[in-house]
Amino acid sequence: MTDIEIAQKNVMSPISDVAKKIGLTEDDLEFYGKYKAKITMKKLREFQAAVADPKKRGKLILVTAITPTPAGEGKSTVSIGLGDGLNKIGKKTVIALREPSLGPCFGVKGGACGGGYAQIVPMEDINLHFTGDIHAMSIANNLIAALIDNHIQQGNQLGIDPRTITWKRCVDLNDRQLRNVISGLGSRTDGTPREDHFQITVASEIMAIICLSRSISELKERISNITIGKNYNREDVKFGELKCTGAVAALLKDAIRPNIVQTLEKNPVFVHGGPFANIAHGCNSINATLSALATGDYVVTEAGFAADLGAEKFLDIKCRVAGIAPSAVVIVATIRALKMHGGIAKTELSTPNVEALKKGFENLKAHIENVAKFGVPAVVAVNKFITDTDEEIAELERLCKENGSVAVLCEGWGKGGEGAVELAKVVAETCDSGKADFHHLYESDLPLDKKIEKIAKEIYHAERVEFQGTSLKKLKEMEGKGYGNLPICVAKTQNSISHDPKLVGDPRGYVFPVRDVQLYSGAGFVVALAGDIMTMPGLPKLPAALNIDVDEDGVISGLF
Repeated sequence: MTDIEIAQKNVMSPISDVAKKIGLTEDDLEFYGKYKAKITMKKLREFQAAVADPKKRGKLILVTAITPTPAGEGKSTVSIGLGDGLNKIGKKTVIALREPSLGPCFGVKGGACGGGYAQIVPMEDINLHFTGDIHAMSIANNLIAALIDNHIQQGNQLGIDPRTITWKRCVDLNDRQLRNVISGLGSRTDGTPREDHFQITVASEIMAIICLSRSISELKERISNITIGKNYNREDVKFGELKCTGAVAALLKDAIRPNIVQTLEKNPVFVHGGPFANIAHGCNSINATLSALATGDYVVTEAGFAADLGAEKFLDIKCRVAGIAPSAVVIVATIRALKMHGGIAKTELSTPNVEALKKGFENLKAHIENVAKFGVPAVVAVNKFITDTDEEIAELERLCKENGSVAVLCEGWGKGGEGAVELAKVVAETCDSGKADFHHLYESDLPLDKKIEKIAKEIYHAERVEFQGTSLKKLKEMEGKGYGNLPICVAKTQNSISHDPKLVGDPRGYVFPVRDVQLYSGAGFVVALAGDIMTMPGLPKLPAALNIDVDEDGVISGLF
């Protein structure tokens, strides 16, 4: 059966019953139908107060992966299977995941609900409109854009120079046609003509702000601090100067609250926030993670793409802002994907090839080394495929042990939580060992350019960084304005540890190019754009939309 067929055959429990497992009553929930709910602000504040003391939090497990390949890795599937597996061995565990974006759902990557018998449900709802969070973020983002242009149209009291506006409109779809546009055409009453841009909603600063804000007051503060452009005196203009912060926050009052759903095995899952890790900071919301830490003895969360992207941003941005630390990291790998990193074509991956596995292991080894730089022990979850041979599995286990980690087979896709029990035992033992000595890769007071260099050299294994155009000058200007202590969010390809998607495996000794930098003063980080990365993806030649349909009863098919 396909993922959607498995999900549709599952008989869900009312979300109120699932929530009871972690002490939530109906008064703590706002229901979106029978199987989805949001946490109330009152309960959210109680959760935050409960975990103010680190000793009263659950143990945090971060799931990351090797560099993605077309062969697939299954990070969300392993995260969900691991959560179910931990519950099966008697560990009270809550999962915290990101919300899917409509862009990949209709494009190529797919959703974010796991697969096989390790899924979260209702899968169709979560993958499509869910509780409306991402739609609310899109509208809030575009309200800011409309207010900026209206201010200019109505006399421009702040003297905003239209040529310097950095705020982009957004839509939660892959639409390359909107990357670069001219807006404001027509008569005098139709606005001021200028070059404009769109990005996908999950890359917007509003998405980051929602994911990093704990309260409505913090949300308002961050929205007010957004830098929208410069005035004619070349001074920064903040959105708060337009005095419309409250209106934008009003659109987001519900979107800031975490959503709760369930796994196929009726275990609770907080799903909230959906930034991509290749063009944004790639983690679910702080509020969702804190809610999980307040209700579970163990918490499984995941960060987008591989350890060079999602894990680094989780550890250097989210953990820094939230004041949290993982007890263990799980690195998801497949033998198929490692053979692909070893130079084998996708059509040949079912053929046993230990030598290609050895060669491709260099990618996994690099990610094990990357995680170790943060002082957190790593467990390798081998997402098992039917074509994996005993010889290949034994060789991967040997290589991992030789490099300071342990490889554990995970069969969550085919067996659900039961297939992840062995992984759960090893991960729980690792968490309980107290081996984690978490620290960030860089200190906050390190200059911005040096932070970028440290990430590029130590995590991406570049020889040096090349700051192109005015990027270095802009970094120094940011420091002069008091932003030097902000963390870095690198936007680069997910298909390589480097900036170049063609460099598979473990590339080293190359020059890492930073072509531009952007200040996200509301979110509280600096974005460094490397290579040809775009914040508005495009659709592939054969988008997933070709396979999706709905019948007369509203039953969706072909989603995944």
